[in-house]
Amino acid sequence: MASHTQIQFLPIINGLQKMALYETKARLYLIGSNNTQTKFRVLKIDRTEPHALSITDDKVEYTQRQIKELLSMINEGNRAQFGQRQMSGLARTVSAFGIVGFIRFLEGYYIILVTKRRKVAVIGLHTIYKVEDTTMIYIPHESVRKQSDDESKYVRLFQNIDLSSNFYFSYSYDLTHSLQYNMSPPTEIPHDVLLSFKGPPAEGEDENTDSFSNSSSGTKEASGSRNKDNSDESPPSKKKEKVKGCIPEGTNSTKKSSSTIYYGVRNKPHKKFIWNGYLLKPVEDILHPAWILPITHGFVAQSNISVYGRSFYLTLIARRSCCYAGTRFLKRGANYEGEVANEVETEQLVFDAHVPSLLSGRYTSFVQIRGSIPCHWSQDVSKMVPKPPIAFDVLEPYADTAGKHFNELLRRFGSPIVVLNLVKRRERRPHESILNAEYCRLIRQLNITLPQSHRIQYVAVDMARINKQKEENVMSRLTDISYRALKKTGIFQSAPPYYSHHLNPNIHVRHMEKTSTQGKQDFGSHKTNELVERRGRKQTGVVRVNCVDCLDRTNTAQFCLGKCALAFQLYALGVLEKPSLEFDSDCVRMLEEMYEDHGDTLALQYGGSQLVHRIKTYRRTAPWTSQGNDIMQTLSRYYSNTFSDTEKQNAINLFLGVYHPWDASFPIWELQSDYLLHHSLARGIRPCHLKSTSQWWDSDLMETLPVPVEEARKSVALLIPVEKHEPKVDLYLDHYRPTEFCVLSELFSYHMSHSVRDYMPNFTTDESPFNVRRRPGKRQEELSRTVNSGSSSPKNPNMTGQASTSSTASSGTSSTESEASDEDELSIASTVSDEEEDSTAPTLSLVSFFPPMTDTYGDYLHEPSRTDNATYKRFEHIYKSTSGPVQKNSVCSGSSGVSAPLVFIQRSSFCLDSTVETDPPTVPRRSRELYSSYIAKAAKGPQPPANRDLLMYRKFASFA
Repeated sequence: MASHTQIQFLPIINGLQKMALYETKARLYLIGSNNTQTKFRVLKIDRTEPHALSITDDKVEYTQRQIKELLSMINEGNRAQFGQRQMSGLARTVSAFGIVGFIRFLEGYYIILVTKRRKVAVIGLHTIYKVEDTTMIYIPHESVRKQSDDESKYVRLFQNIDLSSNFYFSYSYDLTHSLQYNMSPPTEIPHDVLLSFKGPPAEGEDENTDSFSNSSSGTKEASGSRNKDNSDESPPSKKKEKVKGCIPEGTNSTKKSSSTIYYGVRNKPHKKFIWNGYLLKPVEDILHPAWILPITHGFVAQSNISVYGRSFYLTLIARRSCCYAGTRFLKRGANYEGEVANEVETEQLVFDAHVPSLLSGRYTSFVQIRGSIPCHWSQDVSKMVPKPPIAFDVLEPYADTAGKHFNELLRRFGSPIVVLNLVKRRERRPHESILNAEYCRLIRQLNITLPQSHRIQYVAVDMARINKQKEENVMSRLTDISYRALKKTGIFQSAPPYYSHHLNPNIHVRHMEKTSTQGKQDFGSHKTNELVERRGRKQTGVVRVNCVDCLDRTNTAQFCLGKCALAFQLYALGVLEKPSLEFDSDCVRMLEEMYEDHGDTLALQYGGSQLVHRIKTYRRTAPWTSQGNDIMQTLSRYYSNTFSDTEKQNAINLFLGVYHPWDASFPIWELQSDYLLHHSLARGIRPCHLKSTSQWWDSDLMETLPVPVEEARKSVALLIPVEKHEPKVDLYLDHYRPTEFCVLSELFSYHMSHSVRDYMPNFTTDESPFNVRRRPGKRQEELSRTVNSGSSSPKNPNMTGQASTSSTASSGTSSTESEASDEDELSIASTVSDEEEDSTAPTLSLVSFFPPMTDTYGDYLHEPSRTDNATYKRFEHIYKSTSGPVQKNSVCSGSSGVSAPLVFIQRSSFCLDSTVETDPPTVPRRSRELYSSYIAKAAKGPQPPANRDLLMYRKFASFA
């Protein structure tokens, strides 16, 4: 069989990870190098320009010897030119790890550098860092500086954005995209790139033949509408071709007879999640890509789930959108471009840490998002009230804004889009409920013209109402919804399922076989199962969660989705026998703490305080002491929203480039509102094209759905042919560095949160992180009351600290999942009555909560005996007599009329013994007679036997 050429895509590591800034009077020299300091690049910045930014990048790699000679030459030249005798002409200013960007206010430009970093997570061999400290250096020299009165105010306002809090970057991993997108091979590459890079010819092929062998149908015009939010528009003249024979990084199946071409690939980062995009805009077309370092904002955490010594890393990544970003009350709803406030994409990754290679390892991920309701609504904060009234600024009969928002979601995630709305539906005074009614109307309006198979699926849950009812269980309801939603979207799995999963198929995952579709024509066909076995699974669609603020209730619902997804992820990795996890296991407690930190971080960024209502609040396991903390968090959030949100919003607008100081006629702090800055249509800027009201989605969506367009037509920002062991793509050496001396206690994996060290009790002998560990003091009577729908729960569980609902509500998942119908659909829930909603609650089994005594202790408890009862009563009487309360008006010998409690004094047989006098011990009569008989035998000799002994002797003699 003739061989053919295959293409292998490898990630490109950013070659500049260490930097040093040198300065002279006329220039700034930024020297960048790789970790091993074997390759260097030089960036020259002119300091004689008072306002303009003049940067020179020769795009040449230098060796260590060459860079020393260059610095020495610059030093000598500046010393001779400026006549410096005692001082050096070139001074080192600061050491750094990357460029954040360049910013200008009213005077010249500033350069912002990362001076301190910290490793927070690893994905395979890719490392994720957190920005710990930065420095801001003014570029123009003091001799050419033109002073401005408001410059210092803008600098202080800009520095209100603390870059050392929750800003993350990676030199080799694209944090702006999901793992599924990063591991997908590029399908559309510019035609000129294909012509310039030519691989080795295969056997039997002519050397002049193009090794990519694309078909005529593979060539398509590159339209800017396909990646309008993710990448720059391509000129119409450039063609993109689909690459055949691409091997994704999740497979390693290659034929021996085939030749492989290796290409280094750098993805196009998603501009929505690049927070320093405006800061890099002046130099992104000038500098070499190695200098560009995208920085994201949000939350990153990683923990180690140890399963009998084998490590599985659980990673949580939250990406905040920089579009329509701001604070709680000042940014509500959406703008005219469909960008919503407080939009966060949360990704949950689980992978086997023992195989860190993306090529041969097993990686799983699940993506969910949160965001404000996509319509024009706001709250009036002029009056200082806890809950400002909600008002609709613009009414859109055709749901234009919501259509743009969901059109972008379909492009990014595919279908179906599952909307989980947690806004209240019934109120005495309408407040949140008007948002719920409007949101439901928008979804119905959009679904009218959308095809049936790709319609938006909407479900509403009033968590506040359910939490107030004694017989209801919020976590059980959310767990059931999460399971049904995951059946529709699925999870991403890089490797094919294990063979045991085919031998013993599980009922819970059979609906996810269709989530690995590679095209619309294969959806639901027999070819899909072959793709599942060969390429794993893909997540198609996403779950969108929201409440009013998208903070407290949203975080609890996202935790339930994450818990359900974690069970499926561990099952896909071969760890669990069935995709089900209990709430009180070490694994879920670790996940709960990660989502608590996730919610606190996002709440501080958007609301000004930590979470008020936590996961434990809705599980009803929070102690009564947490109520005081909730009150303090509410006051902190109210103070932040009232007094400090305006300045914080101005700082965000300045950081993201929404406001340009040099173009404005008046300072930003004099603006009454930033409404015109975020709403282009209000400024008179209309879109270049208007879509039909009946077709609000892009026409190219239906060609790839349920697979997202951005993934099906993925293009790259940089494509370089490299050798297999090129240092630029050798992640092993970049991660482990075997040539350096490392201390074990200083490694990141040593300090990572560990399920055995941090969550497993010390007294246990079972090291499984999936076993239920009951908390001490929990009464099973209270747990069993909530299982039966007609029973009552404790009046105030928060005061007692006990759980009025079962803490193992997830065990109801397994029973509900197995009984759930395969055709269950998430539909419009706002029209469902309370009785129908309550009927969807899962039926919990009492045996699953409380196993028999023989399984736990080995025997049943029995009633105590009569003697034990008497002994217990006697000791109880003694206790009451000695330590009971003093009783009044009782008969006593005292004159006060109050009887003192009985006092028992312990007396020894030698209680009166002393060195002067000792009482002899009392000897019983029987003992005295026995002693006298022994004395008589010694004095008088043997005595005649007693009558009893004689009778016994005669009895034995008669037998003989």
